[in-house]
Amino acid sequence: MWGPEGLDEVEAELLGPPEELKGKDVLEIGAGAAQCSRWLLAQGARPVALDLSHRQLQHALRIGGSFPLVCADAGALPFADNSFDLACSAYGAMPFVADPVQVLREVRRVLRPGGRFVFSTTHPIRWAFPDEPGPEGLTVASSYFDRTPYVEQDDDGRAVYVEHHRTIGDRVRDIVAADLRLVDLVEPEWPSWNTSEWGGWSPLRGNLIPGTTIFVCERDRERD
Repeated sequence: MWGPEGLDEVEAELLGPPEELKGKDVLEIGAGAAQCSRWLLAQGARPVALDLSHRQLQHALRIGGSFPLVCADAGALPFADNSFDLACSAYGAMPFVADPVQVLREVRRVLRPGGRFVFSTTHPIRWAFPDEPGPEGLTVASSYFDRTPYVEQDDDGRAVYVEHHRTIGDRVRDIVAADLRLVDLVEPEWPSWNTSEWGGWSPLRGNLIPGTTIFVCERDRERD
């Protein structure tokens, strides 16, 4: 799944047709418990799951799956150039880094020419609205252009959660700055079958404003 709306990769084929994933080397960035890698393995791909959180990777290890788990920073990928055919990230890493261009450059470096990177994040317009699933979440409360990060702190004032806001234009410019090519930008619509509410996600909001944005990027063949 690419986001709370429930867009399934089987349906979307943003990484390519499922039958073409067999034998492909795929890097999942910000893998968490490696749910996407587990699905990729079932398609016959050769996934590698990377996350900064050792605890998340412990969950992945407990759940199981015969693929490598790597604890590392997405901005300093511990892989050789041209190591992967594909890379993906479903709400992982990209919203939480202060320097997304560095991550994108690292992804480009480890992709083979013609390789694809698909990543999903909260749709930037959501930053202008309260994180509420009901009617109170439908009134603009702040500026879409305010890039101030959202920060949660513990009792000692240490940041325990940080999420960075980038506008759609920011994301596009980041991709271009990393010498990747944007080939698609997907804004999934809320499907009629999805009746769940979770945090600020709900059918009410999902039918009126986008909640997820998915960027499909490629490393050019011709220029490498």
